[in-house]
Amino acid sequence: MNTQESSLSRRAAAAVLVGLLALLEACATPPAFDYTAFRQNRPASLLVLPPVNESPDIKATYGVLAQATLPLAEAGYYVLPVSLVDETFRQNGLTNPPDIHAVPANKLREIFGADAAVYIKVTSYGTSYSVLSSDTVVRVEGRIVDLRTGQLLWQGSASASSRESEGSNQGGLVGLLVKAVVSQVLNTATDASYKYAGMANQRLLGAPQKNGVLFGPRSPNYQKD
Repeated sequence: MNTQESSLSRRAAAAVLVGLLALLEACATPPAFDYTAFRQNRPASLLVLPPVNESPDIKATYGVLAQATLPLAEAGYYVLPVSLVDETFRQNGLTNPPDIHAVPANKLREIFGADAAVYIKVTSYGTSYSVLSSDTVVRVEGRIVDLRTGQLLWQGSASASSRESEGSNQGGLVGLLVKAVVSQVLNTATDASYKYAGMANQRLLGAPQKNGVLFGPRSPNYQKD
């Protein structure tokens, strides 16, 4: 192979590599969310419904619900108080989150007067134990539905894990085993998931986040146009 052919081969290989990298980047990057309906409806007040719990931990619903209003309020929305909403549902015989999520949008609007409702689903909540590690994970999915029109305004998902804050493993095999057992006992006894539920909620409902909830009208960052 002469010098010219070798140069062409290297250029072709480089072009293929660039193309593959671009393809991988495109696959890894989620598409931009379409905020057309969100901007058209411009919700100012939000009703956060009790999350549907798909995890084995019975504390998940209220562990997530208790921390769901703060990021939305900080983003510039008026959020109906959780205690008021919970008591209103109880007075109407609704205590099961799936049943609450099934209430028609116009009925929720009639009862609470909010512009939109926030539907949350908890897919993971708790501490799992393996031979050499113990991990606390909270995963949540959410969507915002306009109660005046029934339109989906936004949806997304987020997670938080204790592994994100772990340092390097030291102490050998015995040290890893002891650390895993101690971590599981402490995390379970103290409901460490509650901490990570707050982190997951912030990533899901806080602003600004990539493809996240837009700033509300009470925020100085609110865009009117």
